Amino acid sequence: MVACSTPSQRFERMAQEQGFHKTEIMGSDFFHVVFDNGKLGTASTLHVYLGGDGTPWIGGFIKASDPTPRKPIALKLMAMDESPSLFLGRPCYHGFANQHPCMPNYWTSARYSEEVIGSMSRALRTLMNDYGHENLHLLGFSGGGSLAMLMAERFPETRSIVTIAGNLDIESWADLHGYDPLEGSRNPKLLSTLPTKIRQYHLAGGKDGNVPPNIIRGALDNQPDSQLILLEDFTHGCCWEEIWNEVLACIDARCVWRHETLK
Repeated sequence: MVACSTPSQRFERMAQEQGFHKTEIMGSDFFHVVFDNGKLGTASTLHVYLGGDGTPWIGGFIKASDPTPRKPIALKLMAMDESPSLFLGRPCYHGFANQHPCMPNYWTSARYSEEVIGSMSRALRTLMNDYGHENLHLLGFSGGGSLAMLMAERFPETRSIVTIAGNLDIESWADLHGYDPLEGSRNPKLLSTLPTKIRQYHLAGGKDGNVPPNIIRGALDNQPDSQLILLEDFTHGCCWEEIWNEVLACIDARCVWRHETLK
């Protein structure tokens, strides 16, 4: 039964095993699946986790019928978080791929498009209003790091951004891997400088072959106050849970990270 289940079903089962609650909420044009840790509304601060791109393509040339992440790293990190936290699903992920207005471009070339960013932002705004959260921390893994950067400018409540192996320069990333350009997507590298009140922590794995540290470093020219942290032995998918409690303590204290940085 496990082998026959879809990525969406497996993701939901893993969320349930962590005790998370599932809801569905409308954004601008899309429905979004949300998993929360049962603490929404219990404090003014909200931690929002944004997952990776999942599997947009099968074998590099077939558009996936369900792009939902097979390895939910952001979900695992959220399971370690004692603050009010939620995982905000993307449009067309988590079982919605076949529902209007979803089309494969929303998880392939246009995965960071205005439509995607706008709908996720609308859904998050609704949740913040419903539960009264006034302070926001955006935490994104891989492509979720791209979304964290692109959504932050829409929320004056943003206090910090944490990207984990974040794809912050989609043009350089596509060139590196020989992929077609992500036409229709916004590139986080081209963002204007975000307000200095937003603390930025960008975590890079020294052995990450998917999003190498130099791509992350080059993407932050417009973000001079950001902290770029190099974890020498980490890969794209490993070993972020080992330091996550330290990361959470750091953003709460608005600290300067103690590890060696690339700057």
